[in-house]
Amino acid sequence: MPFRNRYTGLIDRYRDRLPVSDDTRIISLGEGNTPLIRLHNIPKLLGKQVDIYVKYEGLNPTGSFKDRGMTMAVTKAVEEGSKAIICASTGNTSAAAAAYAARAGITAFVLIPDGKIAMGKLAQAMMYGAITLQIKGNFDDGMRLVKEVAGEAPVTIVNSVNPYRLQGQKTAAFEIIEELGRAPDYHCLPVGNAGNITAHWIGYCEYSSASGEHVTEACAYCNGKCAYAGGAIVGNRPKMVGYQAAGSAPFLRGHMVDHPETIATAIRIGHPQSWDRAWNVMEESGGWFAEVTDAEILAAQKMLTQYEGVFCEPASAASLAGAIKDIQSGKIPEGSSLVLTLTGNGLKDPDTAIAQCQGKATLLTIDATLDQVKRAILDNMR
Repeated sequence: MPFRNRYTGLIDRYRDRLPVSDDTRIISLGEGNTPLIRLHNIPKLLGKQVDIYVKYEGLNPTGSFKDRGMTMAVTKAVEEGSKAIICASTGNTSAAAAAYAARAGITAFVLIPDGKIAMGKLAQAMMYGAITLQIKGNFDDGMRLVKEVAGEAPVTIVNSVNPYRLQGQKTAAFEIIEELGRAPDYHCLPVGNAGNITAHWIGYCEYSSASGEHVTEACAYCNGKCAYAGGAIVGNRPKMVGYQAAGSAPFLRGHMVDHPETIATAIRIGHPQSWDRAWNVMEESGGWFAEVTDAEILAAQKMLTQYEGVFCEPASAASLAGAIKDIQSGKIPEGSSLVLTLTGNGLKDPDTAIAQCQGKATLLTIDATLDQVKRAILDNMR
């Protein structure tokens, strides 16, 4: 007997808004439906009257927002008869591609930068059974190779150049509106390849439409195939704000960056594949791009864990680091509501997390006696 209220993934939940039919075999791991957590302590620390929510995408099945797009990309690849998928990745895409390929019973090939991937992500790709190719180059080299090989081998690309990826990722915007009852005033995201900020804008445009005037903002990305093509804007949409790491910030430089560097490996991308679309999102939403340093990213990651109990990977913390700067400067005014996307789980990059705690009184070695335990407790009470 089926469970009437069992959640079965975002495609089933939003089937009428996604390019699938009743006969489509859905490849799902129960992705989506991630928590929207209101921050209580950080706004007080900032001394500002702002409502800040974090969309914790790190609680997707493989620990990142990539699962939203991958369920759609792999579902459509299988529907079209593909037996193998391929992607270039800084880690999260490879983990998601490998997991959904395993679920579908097809092969995943992933290209990753040699020595430039967090160990948690590499472990996932390997455990899920992907054929993992470490290249002596960066993500942008991998992306170039993936595009080239897809023209000569029977594989389907599942990077964000695959339009079905963005269709899956747009559902995060649906969930946010449904939970808040409206769109936030600002939506802040870390930006690497820029597909996610584009996907969120598609989602906000589609959700805020109704029958009437044509919605060019949404349909420009889906070639008129979106569920809400032909609608008129009736709801609010947020200003979209994208934050990049200072060492990997092509949108701030105004041109591609050949050798990006940042501790935030998930956004260490110098040649974003959604370059033009992301610029369009900023213009249409009235938002902006800004940059944050690695030190600011790590400080925000630590702040989020210590004051709110939410553990995200460094790239995710770029959204908080940037939002703090813009709130403090007044660019984001008091009284605003913000949603910050936390793209990945902190367990993706345990080495960076542990390195931040070295030399601090959080890991103590003591004798196995009652007196020693009591002393440690009394000495370290808040």
